[in-house]
Amino acid sequence: MSDRLIVMGIESSCDETGVGIVEWAPGSSDGPVRLLADEVASSVAEHARYGGVVPEVASRAHLEAMVPTMRRALAAAGVEKPDAIAVTIGPGLAGALLVGVAAAKAYALAWDVPLYAVNHLGGHVAVDTLEHGPMPPCIALLVSGGHTHLLRVTDLGQPIEELGTTVDDAAGEAFDKVARLLGLGYPGGPLIDALAADGDPSAIAFPRGMTGPRDARYDFSFSGLKTAVARYVEGCERRGEPVPTADVAASFQEAVADVLTMKALRACADFDTTTLVLGGGATANSRIRSLAQERCDAAGITLRVPKPRLCTDNGVMIATLGAHVIAGGAAPSPLTVATDPGMSVQVSAY
Repeated sequence: MSDRLIVMGIESSCDETGVGIVEWAPGSSDGPVRLLADEVASSVAEHARYGGVVPEVASRAHLEAMVPTMRRALAAAGVEKPDAIAVTIGPGLAGALLVGVAAAKAYALAWDVPLYAVNHLGGHVAVDTLEHGPMPPCIALLVSGGHTHLLRVTDLGQPIEELGTTVDDAAGEAFDKVARLLGLGYPGGPLIDALAADGDPSAIAFPRGMTGPRDARYDFSFSGLKTAVARYVEGCERRGEPVPTADVAASFQEAVADVLTMKALRACADFDTTTLVLGGGATANSRIRSLAQERCDAAGITLRVPKPRLCTDNGVMIATLGAHVIAGGAAPSPLTVATDPGMSVQVSAY
């Protein structure tokens, strides 16, 4: 076996066409994994006028971007072809996943290299190893526009245990909807974060969903919080008062960060875990990161957060998970493998 293995990852679950390439040392089950290329083509600007992702628009954008993005990644990595291909098989938008999986199958067949169909959510956890090295057993909090999950991770090459998830809106989805209420545009996460910097997070007592003694211990709910923001804004307008948008943004953001980090630290305590990993695009939010750090420091928990670019959807996270799946001894996926838009986080690969 070669002293290195080059793994290409393809990500097309939503509105980013990502192709990443990593290098893995086969002699070590923990890696090391080294980043060689990270190329992303985003169609977010095409969705902005609709206020959210339009599946058909995303699929067409992937079709246009896939080959150029793959070629840029190979050029950046300085390789002619990878030794293995990992691709997001699910969860995600059905049409968008089909584009990436079809491309990955074609490349695997043309280059005569093995294909590994892996879990998008597991990729968000695995990518942290690029910055912080081998991952010990940990609790992982994944927060994005489509997902909010609290996970227990023992080994990246093995199934991940889901402790809790959202029962309605994902946290990132709530950010987008509140941004729309405030007339800020799309995507809402960065806009809310920037506006909140000028607001008072204690100005408005927005509710903390599913935090009562009888509520599910690790599940989340943000629909009620979104509704509370809408009612507050409507009340201001009905009374002819200006909406204090900065205070609304800061107070809303504080409510989301409070619940997310509180439940994550609760899971760390319940499972006697000393490491918390954050992943997903919404964890680029400054308050989620800072509050998580404050609470981890107070509890003696090590917080691991990838840099913001690696938190959003990208091919590197899929390549990294693919490397760990290979290290775990998984067999390659058949070229007949089908996409799984509703794939459970507890399935690492097919």
